Amino acid sequence: MSYQPPVREHLFLLKDVLEIEKLANLPGFADAPIDVVEQILEESAKFCAEVLAPLNRVGDKHGCVWNPDGSVTTPPGFKEAFRQFADAGWPSLSARPEYGGQGLPAVVALACEEMSSSANMAFSMYAGLTHGAYTAILAGGSDEQKNLYLPKLATAEWGGTMNLTEPQCGTDLGMIRTKAVPNGDGTYKISGEKIWISSGEHDLTPNIVHLVLARIEGAPAGTRGISLFVVPKFIPDADGKPGQRNSVKCTGLEEKMGIHANATCFISHEEATGWLIGEENRGLNLMFVMMNEERLGVGMQGLAQGEAAYQAAAQFARERLQGRSLTGPKNPDGPADPIIVHPDVRRMLMDSRAVLEGARAFMFWTALFGDLAHRDPDAAVRQKAEDYMALLTPVLKAFLTERGFGVTSAAMQVHGGSGFTEHFPASQYLRDARIAMIYEGTNGVQALDLVGRKLPANGGRGVMTFLGELDGFVAANGADAALTPFVEGLAAAKAQLQDATQWLMQNGFANPDNAGAASLDYLRLFGLTGLAYMWALMAKAANARIAAGDADPFYANKLAVGRYFLERVLPDAGACLAKLKAGAAAVMALPAEAF
Repeated sequence: MSYQPPVREHLFLLKDVLEIEKLANLPGFADAPIDVVEQILEESAKFCAEVLAPLNRVGDKHGCVWNPDGSVTTPPGFKEAFRQFADAGWPSLSARPEYGGQGLPAVVALACEEMSSSANMAFSMYAGLTHGAYTAILAGGSDEQKNLYLPKLATAEWGGTMNLTEPQCGTDLGMIRTKAVPNGDGTYKISGEKIWISSGEHDLTPNIVHLVLARIEGAPAGTRGISLFVVPKFIPDADGKPGQRNSVKCTGLEEKMGIHANATCFISHEEATGWLIGEENRGLNLMFVMMNEERLGVGMQGLAQGEAAYQAAAQFARERLQGRSLTGPKNPDGPADPIIVHPDVRRMLMDSRAVLEGARAFMFWTALFGDLAHRDPDAAVRQKAEDYMALLTPVLKAFLTERGFGVTSAAMQVHGGSGFTEHFPASQYLRDARIAMIYEGTNGVQALDLVGRKLPANGGRGVMTFLGELDGFVAANGADAALTPFVEGLAAAKAQLQDATQWLMQNGFANPDNAGAASLDYLRLFGLTGLAYMWALMAKAANARIAAGDADPFYANKLAVGRYFLERVLPDAGACLAKLKAGAAAVMALPAEAF
């Protein structure tokens, strides 16, 4: 059995937990009744399972090939699959109709993106970067730029990238050296070297639109002097078609641990023609529009690779015969029992499932607020949604990629020695998943962003609203006996998160090293609390279906996994709080030369 898209899980979240049908009065949601959403998900699942998943191993083994002329050839089958993918309209699900999109809710598109990323992460990155470029131009481009580029990017007729990193700077973008010289006609000459550019060159589309960070001559030093430019591979002609070849070139490909089928490029801009997007020296603001969307997408990648790895491990555990059950043979007519009878194997699978199902709910719940931020007519709802998107983006990116990688590691362990070979898929899932903890800002950087910027933003309004929402759920559902374990678990986690928040306020400002040393444990505690809330919401929805007479075992199984989360996963929150409160003294004790 290969990867099976979890459409049933998606529909449960969208219909029973998030109740998107109640939002039918909002733009986009009116065009997405649940029966239509189900059809979309089923068709996406079919494409992902039948077209993309079979290419995953092909892409891993073959990889991309750099040619001496600077072109890149993607693995066999990728070009044909990408055209099918684009022609079917999958890249344009949530893009605006005025630019060729379908205008559907982003949360519906996210479900499809999860499936494509599970089926073939490297393939899905080409479309993901393209949509990110679409988002940045939509946010800051001129009308002329929007009309020229957005219809091509929304439909993935053209590809898109973001060019940030340079050999001397990764996270510290203030060290960028790429320069932009005005030509006097509204264009600029862009010169500089960029590295680690995902999807930077390929043969999937006739043009690639690079969004490039550069410094205009005379601009202020540091991040205050960075501007954003659009630098197309081929300069569009008068008809908007690829015209003259621009002087931007791929000079080589990185050799990587994973995602071999995505071209990670060295890009050289040699007085390439570029156009300023937005205002001078305000490029980082626009690029963060793209980066924040990409960070949510990366969090989804952690979930997606974990899901695919879990499925492979569960199948292996059901089929692999080794040893006998501690409570007596379960396969008496065979030479041994399947390893799924062993408690330690069950523990790994249950750990994985409890995290994945909670993580998916957390991702979808947050994505829905992204829709509300753009579509709800109520200013208060939009403000709350914007606060949540800012607050939770670093949590989702870091927590889901860390836990998703943990699931891929557990899946390899379930496979035993087989998992360490290339005859089984466990190795590729682990190798592909590892990058998600690094790119779009390492998880440590996400934790610093959460503690240093997102918590104090607007006087702490976002986190206070979130904590208040948890209190509201506990108060409203405390009398429901069927929900008691979930309500109590959520209340305890919320109290720990509030305790940690207050500790940071008291100790982080006095000694910034305390905030830095505590940041990742605080983010993990925040993630566990978020999952506790999601499991409470899912338990409430599952109980409602059972009370209504629905005998589908899906709901009883959901509750069983939720109770496992409360007993075996959520207790990690206490360890996070204890480590956080230990402060920075032990972390910073050794002098640098002692390492």
